[in-house]
Amino acid sequence: MLLLVQYTLIFSAVLILVALGGMFSERSGIINLGLEGIMVFGAMAGAMVMVLLPTDASKVTVIVLSLIAAAVAGMISSLLIAVACINFKADQTLIGTAVNMLATAAATVIIKGFNTARSNGSDFSAKLDYARGHDAFMFSIGKLSLSWFIVVAIVLLICATVFFYKTKAALRLRACGEHPQAADSVGINVYAMRYMGVLMSGFLGGLGGIIYIAAANSTWHFDYGVAGAGFLALAVMIFGQWKPERIAGAAVLFAVFRSLSNVYMGIDFLHALPISGTVYNMFPYIVSLIVLALTSKNSRAPKAEGIPYDKGAR
Repeated sequence: MLLLVQYTLIFSAVLILVALGGMFSERSGIINLGLEGIMVFGAMAGAMVMVLLPTDASKVTVIVLSLIAAAVAGMISSLLIAVACINFKADQTLIGTAVNMLATAAATVIIKGFNTARSNGSDFSAKLDYARGHDAFMFSIGKLSLSWFIVVAIVLLICATVFFYKTKAALRLRACGEHPQAADSVGINVYAMRYMGVLMSGFLGGLGGIIYIAAANSTWHFDYGVAGAGFLALAVMIFGQWKPERIAGAAVLFAVFRSLSNVYMGIDFLHALPISGTVYNMFPYIVSLIVLALTSKNSRAPKAEGIPYDKGAR
């Protein structure tokens, strides 16, 4: 049961951060379907930093630099979405899908090249082993093994909640996602606010990516991407009604079902059930479909999300 708690906390941290990123982007008026790809880029950058750091690097150095690398990579990749959707008014659904497809392909090629260069051509796999970096993040409370990633996620959740409800910048951001023409009429730079929302989604999505691959694993095959975690975070965001505190609660619910696929073998009554492990892997996605089908009628998305801003339109 402790293992279930451990994995639930890890997956909750991932879903909270990535869903918050999607929330800030959509609150500004940009639908970010590229969260999956942003996670892959963040995971790749953070993992490469863990591998490249010297063996005598302190734990603090490993934690700080890998998180910074993941966040920066996420923000850079999110700029692809921002430029295409804000400046060129491209279809936001297509751009997000394109970033997702690009990310896994690019990460596979980059990691294969990275491994080939480091091994003088003897390793041409898309797998990275960052066991030392993974160990730097771990700590224990009694018998419960936890990761500093969880602490980072909790701190960022608190910061995001305070920012969302207590700052003028967030109020302007939300105005741009509801009625950008009205926001522009009172002097708010809609383009700048939308860039800020997308960059925040890149920052949080990149961090979510490195947490997803490194909090519970010491190796990762990048040709797998992040196995749909970005899309699951979108479901969490919608179920959470684009509000930080509700997103946190939804993330914990979805994380419980996501964790079952990792721990059901260690829970006697679950292991005794005549259910294949594949079914447990499907649980979070089945639950997301059911939850969204039952609650979508009551969902209230930002009014202007997905609509390119035209300064001359009224």
